[in-house]
Amino acid sequence: MPEIIIPEEFLPADGRFGCGPSRVRPAQISAFATAGAKLMGTSHRQAPVKNLVKRVQEGLMDLFHNPAGYEIVMGNGGSTAFWDAAAFSMVEKKAQNLVHGEFGAKFATALTNPWLDKPTVINGTPGSRLELVAEAGVDSYAYAQNETSTGVVTPVTRVQGVDSNALFFTDATSAAGGIDFDPLQTDVYYFAPQKNFASDGGLWFALMSPAAIERTERIAATDRYIPEFLSVKTAIDNSRLNQTLNTPAISTLFLLAEQIDWMNENGGLAWADSRTRAASDHLYNWADASSFATPFVANPEHRSQVVVTIDFDDAVDAAAVAKVLRANGLVDTEPYRKLGRNQLRVATFTATELADVKALTGAIDYVVGQLA
Repeated sequence: MPEIIIPEEFLPADGRFGCGPSRVRPAQISAFATAGAKLMGTSHRQAPVKNLVKRVQEGLMDLFHNPAGYEIVMGNGGSTAFWDAAAFSMVEKKAQNLVHGEFGAKFATALTNPWLDKPTVINGTPGSRLELVAEAGVDSYAYAQNETSTGVVTPVTRVQGVDSNALFFTDATSAAGGIDFDPLQTDVYYFAPQKNFASDGGLWFALMSPAAIERTERIAATDRYIPEFLSVKTAIDNSRLNQTLNTPAISTLFLLAEQIDWMNENGGLAWADSRTRAASDHLYNWADASSFATPFVANPEHRSQVVVTIDFDDAVDAAAVAKVLRANGLVDTEPYRKLGRNQLRVATFTATELADVKALTGAIDYVVGQLA
């Protein structure tokens, strides 16, 4: 196949469209090269780094609408570590998991262990979603606000009729900072910072309700074995001191702080929500009008505004399109590896400019025309 050169008019200013890690804004990198670099190689127990952690915590509280009594808790490891930490530290006896993709399923697997009852798992068909349901004896309800593997979104809302002690766990890794929500509708809103927050991995963060904190402290006071690294109580205690149990990645914290400040200065979560919605709407509208592409998520109410999955018909090889895009600097549009569909997956995280998304669809149309 001859080399395909995409015309300049279809090349975005920034060609990174990956669903994690996301693009990082040049302004973040510039700030890190000066102010951030001064923090590298210094103690995370001393004021300069502790103040950076505090800046992140306070910025997140502002972004998340400052719910009374809630706290920003952070720990080492990403969302995968938090799944295990929640299994050790926060679920009392039985969970219910809503699963509509790879990452929701992983949390359900983490909650299958000797000291907990087998969780109730509500499995939806990839590309759609079901709903949590009130169930007697369930103390923890868990779901992904945004399923990164499939591009399915779930609203942040409590289920009526659950047991009075039940907590709601919202996996917000690819949604936090890009989709607005009511924090009072959940108890544990957890995420890693490498998506909308345009940072790197290695840390988890959680907006925790008073009820979630109370349960964590109560379980920690029992004889349940909890490794210190997976102790959410230890994470709470350290977070109140603006630190983590082990040394954090300072570069991750700094890039995160810069992104949070940028969001808050421009209008907060409502502003970020409007950006991701505009970018994703363009992609869905383009696919609806296309002769060869359709949105993978059929129900518009289930479609994510931060991770867009687009199916191609059999006449167009999406992998070949992604390969040409990559050769021209438009990278990470490949589908989720385990989904195995003839599709592209495009992140429309908060840092993504609408103009870049418009250029991308122009580039795809051009490449498909050349491959025909």
